[in-house]
Formats: sequence, C-alpha cells, structure tokens
Amino acid sequence: MPFIALIIAAAVVAVDQIIKISVVNNIKPAGTVDVIPGVFKLSYVENRGVAFGMFQDNRWIFVVLTSLMIIAIILYMFIKRPQGKLFYVLAGLIIGGGIGNLIDRILYGYVIDYLSLSFFPPVCNFADYCITGGVIALAVYIMIKSAKGKKEIKND
Repeated sequence: MPFIALIIAAAVVAVDQIIKISVVNNIKPAGTVDVIPGVFKLSYVENRGVAFGMFQDNRWIFVVLTSLMIIAIILYMFIKRPQGKLFYVLAGLIIGGGIGNLIDRILYGYVIDYLSLSFFPPVCNFADYCITGGVIALAVYIMIKSAKGKKEIKND
C-alpha cells in the first residue's frame, strides 16, 4: 500500500512542476491573467516564505523541515503500514505537494505561486492545495477512525 502513496506523490510532483513551468513561461511575462473577473486570476508570485509569505528568506530551514516531514511520513507508511487506502491517497497528496514546493526552494530559493482567489487572499499553487487538502482530510480521517475505534472498544 505505501507504494500507492509514492505513485500519487510522483504524479502530484509531475503535475505541479509542469504547471509551474507553464506559469513561468506564460503568466510571469503577463504578470496577472483574469480567469473569472473579480473571483479567480492567475498571478505570478515568488514566495520566499511559507504559508501567507510568513518567515521570509529562511530557505534552508524550510528545505530541512520539509525534507524531515516527508521522510517521517514515508517511514511511518512503511514501518507502521496503516490500514485503509484513503490514508495512502492523502499521504501521497501531502508528500507530492511537499516535494513539489521543495524542488522550487532548492532550485530557485522561492516557491512559484500563481492561484489567486478573491475570497482567499494569499496566492497559492497546486502543491499548496494538495498539502492543505491532504492534511485537512487526513486529520478528519484520523478523527473518524479514532472515534470508531473507541466506539468498538466500548461495545466489547
């Protein structure tokens, strides 16, 4: 099962990097492109921080922390082998998103962001949404599994 997560992670990294190459070639020269006026636009941004641009210019700290988190998730998958395909799908999204942004930090010193929603001010990228969606869904999944486990113990 852990290999499912690694395949998903590789797909996320590939999609993320292809999109970012396209953004650099097409959006960076234009600066901003309105997709749905007033709601959604593509804007080239070089994010030298983390979420919401916080902690600017700490490139190597982010590289080390991201690498450690990715390694920890991969080790957990292979050592603990949790049950449930959904865990591996979500882990794959988190790992892939982390690696996608890690590649940017190592190669450029910043993460390429481009997705701008009027109702969510920070400019993000595909990898960010994979990480965020994966973490939120994984937290809910763990809480549900934990609640089911406690319920089964009470019924015994």
